[in-house]
Amino acid sequence: MSPSEQIDKLIAETTDWRGKTLASVRKAILAADPEIVEEWKWMGSPVWYRDGIIVVGNAHKKHVKLTFANGAHIADPDKIFNNGLEGNKWRSIDYFEGDKVNGPGLTALIRAAIAYNQSKLKKKTPAASKAKAPAASKAKAPAASKAKAPAARKAATSPASKANAPVARKAKA
Repeated sequence: MSPSEQIDKLIAETTDWRGKTLASVRKAILAADPEIVEEWKWMGSPVWYRDGIIVVGNAHKKHVKLTFANGAHIADPDKIFNNGLEGNKWRSIDYFEGDKVNGPGLTALIRAAIAYNQSKLKKKTPAASKAKAPAASKAKAPAASKAKAPAARKAATSPASKANAPVARKAKA
């Protein structure tokens, strides 16, 4: 069964308000971008991806939770986030019975999360190419450090370094 089919099944089997809420948030999430991919992770959680995890959805006993993996890094002009506001990584939205889903606001939040994921990818690309250049110059470094190694070992075993080193003592029996 595909992840999308598993999410369909979860919604169909959750016959109360939580199933309807999950269906509404899913619709808003998928409306944000046609390239969003649905996954089924962690023993039964719908997960939506686009250049990284966007959001994880769960239907709990008393609420439906959407957890944004990088929620602390995205703007929330409609003030939709209502949980995890103090953290520095994730944010979540808890929907309780009777709560209305702000579809356009949620779709905008999803788009902001996608933009954040894409900005992280752009930052990694230049860093990866820069990291390759110094790696080539480091290949010569071990030869130079081998010449210094005996002196470093000698310094580490000198009486002066032993005087400053912590002493391991055996506990008395």
